[in-house]
Amino acid sequence: MRHYLDFERPIADLEAKIEELSALSQSGGANLEYELQALRDRTEVLRKDTYARLEPWQKTMVARHPERPHLVDYIGGLITEFVELRGDRKFGDDQAIVGGLGRFRGQPVVVMGHEKGFDTASRLKHNFGMARPEGYRKAVRLMDMAEQYGLPVLTFVDTAGAYPGIGAEERGQAEAIARSTERGLTLKTPMIATVTGEGGSGGAIALAAANRVLILEHSIYSVISPEGAASILWKDGARAKDAADRMKITAPDLLKLGIVDRIVEEPAGGAHSDRDAMIEALGDVLEEELKALSFLSPEQLVDQRAKRFYDIGRVGLG
Repeated sequence: MRHYLDFERPIADLEAKIEELSALSQSGGANLEYELQALRDRTEVLRKDTYARLEPWQKTMVARHPERPHLVDYIGGLITEFVELRGDRKFGDDQAIVGGLGRFRGQPVVVMGHEKGFDTASRLKHNFGMARPEGYRKAVRLMDMAEQYGLPVLTFVDTAGAYPGIGAEERGQAEAIARSTERGLTLKTPMIATVTGEGGSGGAIALAAANRVLILEHSIYSVISPEGAASILWKDGARAKDAADRMKITAPDLLKLGIVDRIVEEPAGGAHSDRDAMIEALGDVLEEELKALSFLSPEQLVDQRAKRFYDIGRVGLG
């Protein structure tokens, strides 16, 4: 059964009517194809209109939609011959970050990203995409391998943030995030990061210190969640909507600020409405971006990446 967000209720009502009329028509009743097509057209117009006017908090809900494509979906749709590599060779394996080797449209690549899971069991296994230090040390290990063999790196960011538990802090969470970010900035092969859902705080940037940072149309990217910002600013997490309005977390705002480089358009109704189309569209953009980066030398890749990040937030003088 499809999951509808609060603002999608009018769409849900129309689709329920379509199902009801379809069942009636198939049961041998009157031919209702004309009425059904009119309802389908009306639903499509409403869906496009609704998603064209989303507010920041509504985009946050879309970015967190449980049916939105996850890392495993992008790997399944874009990466062939995928071989997962586990563990950080120091403590253990963290399944909040999944990564390995594979081929992207024939080209060998290293791919990694946050995986949130899609049901109770998988969400617990992947810790809802909130990585511990082992996950970020695994990311460093994979980037080291990418550089050793001259392979491009594709990362997929979708996390509310790094896991803030006591054990994670005891094992050096902050240092692990910093080391992963540093490794991304010094990597001598092309690196492209895509924010596919939530991009939360240092837990996100640790996999997004890339030459090109892409973002899906209805994804968000921020230093803290709207709920966290509301708790700090107003001591009231219930004011998350107000925080989202002020935080500039949507793709157009981020592009304007130079924090992301390109917005990847989603199907009408969001990525969850047509997962296959979303995966294919992102694949086309990734292929284009990889070709552009292939002309840069290792030194140029490092310099371009460093300049890109050091320029964020700078205000021209004079």
